[in-house]
Amino acid sequence: MTVTDADRMTYDVEPLPRRRRVLVVDDDDAARRALAKTLIAFGHDVDEAENGAEALARLSPSLDLVILDARMPGMNGFEVALQIRQDPEYLNLPIVMVTGFDSREDRLHAVEAGVNDFLSKPFDITELRLRSQWLLRMKEATDTIKRHRAELELAVERRTAQLSMALDETAEAKLRTEEAHLDTIRRLVLAAEFKDRATADHIERIGRYCALLATGLGLPPRDADILRHASPMHDVGKIGIPDAILTKPGKLDAGEWDIMKQHTTIGAKMLRGSPSELLQVGEVIALTHHERWNGGGYPEGTSGSAIPLPGRICSVADVFDALTNERQYRGALPNETVYRMMREESGKHFDPNVLEVFFDHLREVETIQQELRI
Repeated sequence: MTVTDADRMTYDVEPLPRRRRVLVVDDDDAARRALAKTLIAFGHDVDEAENGAEALARLSPSLDLVILDARMPGMNGFEVALQIRQDPEYLNLPIVMVTGFDSREDRLHAVEAGVNDFLSKPFDITELRLRSQWLLRMKEATDTIKRHRAELELAVERRTAQLSMALDETAEAKLRTEEAHLDTIRRLVLAAEFKDRATADHIERIGRYCALLATGLGLPPRDADILRHASPMHDVGKIGIPDAILTKPGKLDAGEWDIMKQHTTIGAKMLRGSPSELLQVGEVIALTHHERWNGGGYPEGTSGSAIPLPGRICSVADVFDALTNERQYRGALPNETVYRMMREESGKHFDPNVLEVFFDHLREVETIQQELRI
């Protein structure tokens, strides 16, 4: 969107020393764009999000201000603000809530969630300019304090060169270790692809489904990213299953099924003992993605919230993907048929909360599905 000099004169905007980055969150396209255009006219860079999940995904240390609509479908503004404040990195990020209600209870609720200021609908341009400038000045002061603190820490580091060198070497070693872990994951996934050609697209879809569900559940972006990379390892234990069973065209008999179920424990053993958080989460997912909410799953028959959340998330993603794609023993089922089957399993096979988020994001699910068709 281009803002002309005439636009700037209309808003009577005083240029700021540097451009600030503002995130505008509103499910109403027209309202969001109008607010974004006004902020651009003030000299700011603007990111837009149409819902709470997208807003959390767009969080970045480079943000200077969040302007958040109170009423949105799914995750409302209060919940988004609370999720932002739960991440220590964004404790000082200013949040303005745009609201059409003025009750004392609602405003107290917003303050408790971490909101710094309010704008009433329809917003007044002058009020928006003054309130945003005040909060940006406050953010600038906070950032200045942080910078001064960093400079003091740097001075201390310079006076303790030996310790600084040791810290640098430790950080470099950690980076190399993390890169090695990611390489291990890629190679494990590649090994699974060699065992079963259908696995390559399947594991990519699973990763993206799980990241989507994690974000929809309100997990921090970093946790969603870890799930994105760890969940493709859910079936890595199938490397240890005989090909005659893994690729059998018909249904497995009881003995074969007992062997097939061992892929959960095999996968967990393969990933166990790593210092990498990615591989640790991968171990949990490999072991628990076939557990059921009612305790009827395997390998341990764990039930309810005792099943780790990554396993519950992967369970929903894995079942949807398995049923909607061809297997040696059956054809792919239509999405609507699978949706009906999955709804019937809420509180039985699946965590009801995770399943609800899945159905709340069907458009994104189907987009992923179409992009990664076998």
